[in-house]
Amino acid sequence: MRKLLSVILWSALMIVSMPLSTMAGRADYRVIPLPESIQTDTTKVFTLQPGMTIAYDPANAEVARTAQFLSQWIEQQTGLRLQLSPTAKKPAIRLTLSAHSASSAAPASSAVSGSPASSAVSGFAAGNDAYSLTVTKAGVTIAAPYPAGLFRGAQTLRKSLPLSDGPVELPFVTIADEPRFSYRGVHLDCARHYFPVAVVKQYLDLLALHGCNQLHWHITDDQGWRFEVKALPDLAAKGSIRQQTVIGRNTGLYDGQPYGGYYTQDECREIVRYAAERYINVIPEIDLPGHMQAALHVYPSLGCTGGPYPVWQVWGVSEDVLCAGNPDVLTFIKTVLGELCDVFPSRLIHIGGDECPKVRWKNCPKCQAKIRELQLKDDGKHSLENQLQSYINHEVEKFLTTRGRNLIGWDETLEGGLTEGAVVMSWRGVNGGIEAARQHHRVIMAPTDYCYIDYYQLKDTWNQPLGIGGYVPASKVYSFEPLMPGKLTEEEQQYILGPQVNLWTEYIAAPEHLFFMLLPRLDAISEVQWCQPGQKDFDDFKCRLPRMMQLYDRLHVSYCRKVE
Repeated sequence: MRKLLSVILWSALMIVSMPLSTMAGRADYRVIPLPESIQTDTTKVFTLQPGMTIAYDPANAEVARTAQFLSQWIEQQTGLRLQLSPTAKKPAIRLTLSAHSASSAAPASSAVSGSPASSAVSGFAAGNDAYSLTVTKAGVTIAAPYPAGLFRGAQTLRKSLPLSDGPVELPFVTIADEPRFSYRGVHLDCARHYFPVAVVKQYLDLLALHGCNQLHWHITDDQGWRFEVKALPDLAAKGSIRQQTVIGRNTGLYDGQPYGGYYTQDECREIVRYAAERYINVIPEIDLPGHMQAALHVYPSLGCTGGPYPVWQVWGVSEDVLCAGNPDVLTFIKTVLGELCDVFPSRLIHIGGDECPKVRWKNCPKCQAKIRELQLKDDGKHSLENQLQSYINHEVEKFLTTRGRNLIGWDETLEGGLTEGAVVMSWRGVNGGIEAARQHHRVIMAPTDYCYIDYYQLKDTWNQPLGIGGYVPASKVYSFEPLMPGKLTEEEQQYILGPQVNLWTEYIAAPEHLFFMLLPRLDAISEVQWCQPGQKDFDDFKCRLPRMMQLYDRLHVSYCRKVE
């Protein structure tokens, strides 16, 4: 059944293609995302030929790694084999760190490039990624203050190259580039459907190709727990397996097939390592206190009713959540998050905090007793049960602070008040982000109307794989302006770290479907994240897309060939 589904999916992905043009043998620097400044002299060229060299400082491991990556990319796209040589007198390509920043220490982070607001997000800042790329008769020079910038510049050179065998003409050019936002995120849900480590790595490669620097990794939910907790071995072993999965949109029909899979801590560390080599930080999400039915299946005493709770087999939001009045719940949460912090070095830890129904809490003696113990009062804005969730959020936030981490949550977490260090991810439109910025909380903008790429990207839904619904074409993603001019003052805009697209996988079981939903909307959000507003032009963007699509073909990843 699953094989047949895969074949059907693959056929559906091959939509009528837009024409792909080539510029064989000649570089084109107008890549995606578009560099900030490109000054080209097309009358002069440097020709890249077999046997030429890439020079770098072997004493810097990060620079050496980028040189190796660049050598592989050039061979993959052109067939040219360039030698790595730290001592070459006349290299074709030279990777150079600025003298004042020979160490790879990161500068202070800022919410927006050039802004004064502090936003220490895992050491990543817009300035870390700045670089220059020049082509003269002496060859290609990529220079940057920090190793991350060399990596971004190498990616730009990679995307500039044609996909054709043989020598490549590189017109003389001077490129100066730096991203607009310090936070450039993409989300991946591996809780609803599990994707092997190799697929997650392929996903990371695509993020790196587009200059993204944050992977928001959703790894637990009602339908599956996918993170190994060594102190609670049954949590992943049993909580990762649902006995069957509903067919379609909660049709009442089921496939009758057990479904599971989880990531060991060693596998998570491998993903973190792989991402870090590509200058991507991995932000793990353990969604709480709702979206916990898979955990309740293993530990039913942590729920309000005592169960039994099957790992959920349908899509949507379960009313069974962690019992806020049970003291064992906070012990459970701290055990899980403690091991999560041991595995993931990210400064930000995502606790979800969204879509937590209060039906059980209203009728639970333990929860109601906790409300009385905390002396919660009706404030006319938030129910007693909503305030009870805020109590849990604050306890979790205090624990994460002891581990040197900052809490990040969906915009529901804003309702009960947060400390200065917390970050708000606005998904129910932009209003949550606007309010958070006005309160001087740091914000990541990921509203459904612009940034939910599990929605359909073409109006003709019949000729696409099944989606959750809605319509978010690449043009809509591209039109997003995260700083909300007219609604936020310039000071308030400094608290917007950047935008993120979210890819939920209730209806996405195959890698082909996953990448089809991602591309080319990843291209669109990358220009929102990287480019200044004055650079953006959707018609020009579409003219640059065919070259990227040729690269996707070379990389053997599926994508939507039509753009709306």
